[in-house]
Amino acid sequence: MGKHLNKVTAAGLLVALGIIYGDIGTSPLYVFDEIIKGRQISEDLVIGSLSCIIWTLTLQTTIKYVILTLKADNRGEGGIFSLYALVRRQKKWLVLPAMIGGAALLADGMITPPISVTSAIEGLRQIDQVPVFKDISTNGIVVIVVSIMALLFFLQQFGTASIGTLFGPIMFVWFAMLAVLGSSHLLDDLHIFRAFSPHYAIELLATYPKGFWILGSVFLCTTGAEALYSDLGHCGRANIRYSWIFVKSCLILNYLGQGAYLLAHFEGQTFDTEKLKVLFSIMPDWFRLIGIVIATTAAIIASQALISGSFTLISESIRLNLWPKMQIKYPTEARGQLFIGGINLLLFVGCCGISIYFKDSTHMAAAYGLAITMCMISTSILFANFLVGRRVNAAWIYLYLLVYLTIEIAFLIANLEKFPHGGYVTLVVGGGLFTVMYVWYRSRRIKNRYVEFVRMEHYIPMIQELSNDKTVTKYATHLVYMTSANNPKEIEHKIIYSILNKKPKRADIYWFVHVDTMDDPYTSEYIVEHIIPNDIIRVEFRLGFRVQQKINLMFRKVVEELVNNNEVNITSRYESLEKNNVVGDFQFIVMEKYLSNDNELPFFERVIMKLHFWLKEISLSEERGFGLDPSFVTVEKFPLIVSPVPQIPLTRIFNEQSEE
Repeated sequence: MGKHLNKVTAAGLLVALGIIYGDIGTSPLYVFDEIIKGRQISEDLVIGSLSCIIWTLTLQTTIKYVILTLKADNRGEGGIFSLYALVRRQKKWLVLPAMIGGAALLADGMITPPISVTSAIEGLRQIDQVPVFKDISTNGIVVIVVSIMALLFFLQQFGTASIGTLFGPIMFVWFAMLAVLGSSHLLDDLHIFRAFSPHYAIELLATYPKGFWILGSVFLCTTGAEALYSDLGHCGRANIRYSWIFVKSCLILNYLGQGAYLLAHFEGQTFDTEKLKVLFSIMPDWFRLIGIVIATTAAIIASQALISGSFTLISESIRLNLWPKMQIKYPTEARGQLFIGGINLLLFVGCCGISIYFKDSTHMAAAYGLAITMCMISTSILFANFLVGRRVNAAWIYLYLLVYLTIEIAFLIANLEKFPHGGYVTLVVGGGLFTVMYVWYRSRRIKNRYVEFVRMEHYIPMIQELSNDKTVTKYATHLVYMTSANNPKEIEHKIIYSILNKKPKRADIYWFVHVDTMDDPYTSEYIVEHIIPNDIIRVEFRLGFRVQQKINLMFRKVVEELVNNNEVNITSRYESLEKNNVVGDFQFIVMEKYLSNDNELPFFERVIMKLHFWLKEISLSEERGFGLDPSFVTVEKFPLIVSPVPQIPLTRIFNEQSEE
């Protein structure tokens, strides 16, 4: 894995360009428009803003993500949940920043596609030669954007392997175009190069009227930084670092060109951001339509990367028990290519809703950035704990936290100004997603407090006696239970109750299957323990948090290997079938909980459990979540009594006739 991370190849660099930099790469479409909106163009504003952009890209993207955070690879994989998996055993509360960061990234996935595509399509208004484009209404642009979104989300179910190879070359053309356009305007005003000095950024924030609040707009230049880390597994650390040199150079050249153009042509005036886009204004008239086509394509690729990233994020959170089980499909053989229909629909509705509600990119930008600052703060907290685990000198860790929490809290405060202008939308969406994660995690903790485990050895003789008791009708030749007991010497009391008490389930061989989700992403191992040879067998699967849990297929493979090694005899024990070597039947038992009325929970926990069971009803069933064949599964309901009602006071009275 280390070689994969540190090997630089031309193909790797192209892949990195295609899937990683879409979000951050399309930011020149709207960053400067948002900064100068409603403000008079002046040297202080333009050079100060440019200085803020350059140093934000340097401190946030280059130093924090490209140099530091990429070191925290989890066997080659990155992203906030991969980072959480590395540190989750250090402190229990670290699950909170992980959930906040994950929810914020999903919320970001709903606003990045609309703002990128809308910003590109709005450029049509600047094509003077075509009256139809020049006079296109806001509603007309919304229709085009929603149509593009509908097609994009419809195609997700088929995978992107076939067109994915085009992403890299197209994004290379996009970045080269940005660099050439920016460079062609550098000579418009040479004062622009003063922006490389941080002095002008500090001066803008300190002395310009409402200068600090400009940070909310500046932040948009780095919103895609989290994707650098999330896609570590697809491209490798070295490819990301080398390709970032090219990307950052192209972005800065373009921002400098936009700034020089504004100073040369609009100093002392206001720039009409409702009708014009700075990026399309710096294009020659003859090239503008071509530029808009390239920009729209780049925006679609950026959207695709975020959608794919959302699928990966949810699949990881399901494995880490932070999200309800959902059906995951693998449309192609390409590693990491997956499709989650429920999330695809959620993102589609979210993207279309934002496009229709805000209508234009100017209003979308007002909502953009607030949620993603929460994600960056979460990453800082988790990465600091990763450094603690690596025994890095405490002074460096405190310095890291001081620098980045100061920067990110400043961005958060500046972005809070956006709250009444639309920022509340992403916070409400992010808050809803966080609530789902928190309910799922907290309800599991509540249930685990009351799961009763018993020693296996106490019940082995009774299970053996039942197995040999011919007076009890045989339930199955092989009876398979899914168990959550980590200790192989223990078993849930509910399973013993199901076998011996509820309705005695006689079988020839009892199997207990346990799935342990590992911190490594792609671990795929199993352990077999013969508690009583050919009678009671425990199988423990150790699966990474990115491995699909196809328990049906995995269990079948384990049984085949045990048969080949003569460790178990799976032939049916019915006499007529045994002499013909017919394989016995396998029956899986899945224990499904429901909240018993015999509970007295505190109000908050009662709400959590009610929400949990509601989510459970609309999510994937337990057996399908484990990839079991429904025809071999019996679902057995049992009451979850987490907090028993105290003794009910009842007094027996005798009627007079009975006393006589």
